[in-house]
Amino acid sequence: MPRPQPQGQAMRRRDFIKVVAGSAAGWPLAAYAQPAAMPVIGYLDVGSPDGAAPIAAAFRRGLAASGHVEGRNVAIKYRWADGRSDRLPELAADLVRQKVNVIATPGSTAAALAAKATTTTIPIIFAIGADPVAAGLVPSLNRPGGNVTGVATLNAEVGPKRVEMLHQVIPEASIVALLVNPTNPVISEPLAKDALAAARTLGIRLNILQASSDAEIEAAFAALHGLQVGGL
Repeated sequence: MPRPQPQGQAMRRRDFIKVVAGSAAGWPLAAYAQPAAMPVIGYLDVGSPDGAAPIAAAFRRGLAASGHVEGRNVAIKYRWADGRSDRLPELAADLVRQKVNVIATPGSTAAALAAKATTTTIPIIFAIGADPVAAGLVPSLNRPGGNVTGVATLNAEVGPKRVEMLHQVIPEASIVALLVNPTNPVISEPLAKDALAAARTLGIRLNILQASSDAEIEAAFAALHGLQVGGL
């Protein structure tokens, strides 16, 4: 399993594609000889087809660059939760019933956890911003074991740095806000804790706003004016 890069240096998406391609390399050669038995990737995403379209497109481009072209020598079954994390277990179970060869969960810790809880045999490849060990996806970065592996950018680690940068850009702002998704506590909780500590050090007030849907995001933005927030 690739080691996370130093703080602030996110691993590029092509690293994730390489992991998926590496898994594809282990699929039986017979699968390529029989079109009816074309290898199938299960693509599990907490978002929607429209909202996550750029990520899905990049995923397909990366596969194609590795010689795996959707519809030609590999099939992809997409499952979208449309922003509802509670649907992920059901969608993961459906992919298992479809007997996919591998499950990809790009950019979603919740999707990766749902997939892990559903199968112990189908390979699961993740690309997340949280610590996969703390999230409970793998027992170790060096030896992930089991059927789960992937890449982690650990971008939650740079939360305090974001607060510092915001303060440098808008030094006159004494009140700022942080918007987090409460349905993804593996990232949101440590991020909020570290950001609050950074804000206290800088002598500014940080408001934590929570949103996990379009309506809640709109409400959070509407609240910014009343809180006299100078930066988000």
